[in-house]
Amino acid sequence: MLEAILDFANSRNIISKPGFESKNVRWALVFDSNGKFLEIVELGDLSSEKNPGKTFPLCPSFSQPEMIAGGEIKSHFLVDTVEVAALFTKKEADSKLMKKHDYFVNLLEQASSVYPILANVASSLRSDETLSIIRTNLEQRKAKPTDKITIRIGDEYIVENQKCLEWYEAFRKSRFGTDSGKSKKKMRCFATGDLVDCAKSHPKIKGLAGVGGMPTGDVLIGFDKDAFESYGLKQSENASMSEEAARAYATALSYLIQNYSRKLAEAIVSYWYKNELKDPSENMFDFIQYPEETQELDAQERAKRLLDSIRLGRRPDLAQNQYYALTLSGAAGRVMVRDWMEGSFEELVANVKAWFEDLSIVSRDGESIAPLPKFVALLASIVRDLNEAPPPSPLVSKMWRAAVKGELIPRTVLSSALERFRVSVIKDEPSKHAQVGLLKAYHVRKNRLFGGDEMGNLEPYLNEAHPAPAYQCGRLMAVFAGLQRSAMPGVGAGVVQRYYAAASTTPSLVLGRLARMAQFHLDKLDKGLAHWYEEKMSSIWGRLKDELPRTLTLEEQSLFALGYYQQIADMRRKKVVVEEPDGSETKEE
Repeated sequence: MLEAILDFANSRNIISKPGFESKNVRWALVFDSNGKFLEIVELGDLSSEKNPGKTFPLCPSFSQPEMIAGGEIKSHFLVDTVEVAALFTKKEADSKLMKKHDYFVNLLEQASSVYPILANVASSLRSDETLSIIRTNLEQRKAKPTDKITIRIGDEYIVENQKCLEWYEAFRKSRFGTDSGKSKKKMRCFATGDLVDCAKSHPKIKGLAGVGGMPTGDVLIGFDKDAFESYGLKQSENASMSEEAARAYATALSYLIQNYSRKLAEAIVSYWYKNELKDPSENMFDFIQYPEETQELDAQERAKRLLDSIRLGRRPDLAQNQYYALTLSGAAGRVMVRDWMEGSFEELVANVKAWFEDLSIVSRDGESIAPLPKFVALLASIVRDLNEAPPPSPLVSKMWRAAVKGELIPRTVLSSALERFRVSVIKDEPSKHAQVGLLKAYHVRKNRLFGGDEMGNLEPYLNEAHPAPAYQCGRLMAVFAGLQRSAMPGVGAGVVQRYYAAASTTPSLVLGRLARMAQFHLDKLDKGLAHWYEEKMSSIWGRLKDELPRTLTLEEQSLFALGYYQQIADMRRKKVVVEEPDGSETKEE
């Protein structure tokens, strides 16, 4: 995993340098050429609903040991929080915050030796009047104390000024030395295998605050307690790595979280490719999560064409490519690695294609295939309310692996989807396509992965010849329901509401009774419509061979549900046409 992350950092030229890190900055304090404060500018794409700010890849940043060295309260150079730079806080500024602000301003004064205007900027930031104007402006712009802010003079961001950065490097070296963050022991680097000076601590990973992480960042590798240490090794000597390698993986991982990730329930999935894609629209992970947002063709068709191009040799660049996917969350200041996947791009495309084929199901009206579901819609379909009761993280991870790696859909998902489908049927509410698609996909995948299960030979549309008795029982239940609606259009609690739950678990106890009741409904219909229903029931009874199962297992109950749903959809599509005595036609659903 670390090797892949370091390869990503090198191939994308993501800068990682001791004493620096990439930071996302939301605001800029703008000064004129004389160091007089002019305005506050919001950075980033202002047209976006979620303005991400502007990323500066090389921001001065003291390490944690440097921040606490000597017992002096410090802040960072040129880029820090709004709270530190402008004393913008929701509570009264305490002595610690005042000292941080003073340190921030002092660094500007000292850097004026190479950039003289910074002396006037520092003077402005010591002025109570100027700070009051800045804070008022920030409050009006709804800034947060934790937002990052930097200095701009005219059109130049000082954090990009080479002279100021060189001054900072010299200052850091004079204060902390070149070995301030290193162990005195030479050890083999865990990431590269080289003999190196081991970093005492590793940089924090940013961007996991929304999934249990800390706003200030979380450590992937850290040994801050004696219980984590062994063999007399201290701190990060327990997983030795050079300072350069540690900063490289931390910078790359923070970059991936910010730019190439999607939230997945209570975690974040960061994904990338060994070779950068020439066409961003070929990103398979977007296909999985947002299939309806693909252009021109639906996701399933696009995946099919892409797979054909790879296998026919038209896209050698993709045939040799690799994908990586890392599922992360935060807990108590630590990065939790929930899952790691890698494989060939061709494998990924094939699995995405299979994912949508397995989930495809006829729409409720029977006219076409239902729209492909978002990944989050699948999760929502198996719970009552995704916001109030999201599925457990392990279950979400298993579903993600099922999509990316082509694995079996968990049995617990089958159970939940079946239960939600049963509730919607009994309440006479529209069933969610995603629920029924999951029922079908479970059987299709089980048959594909383990073989020999003809019950998994399911298609999106009705399969009248399906060999499963449970499937045919579901079809029969649907016909009974349609018959009652035709005979008694205004009925309240119908056959489905009263008998579906029992019929789907113990069909022999229920369907026989409904068959006897059906004769009374047939007597109320004209001959043409009655004949259609009699033929349909006779055909299904013939496939059941007049033998109804006594009980159905969970998997058989899901086949019952599929048979019921697909038969209803088929009847809605075909519509029974009956010739009335006056020669007109009536369409009966």
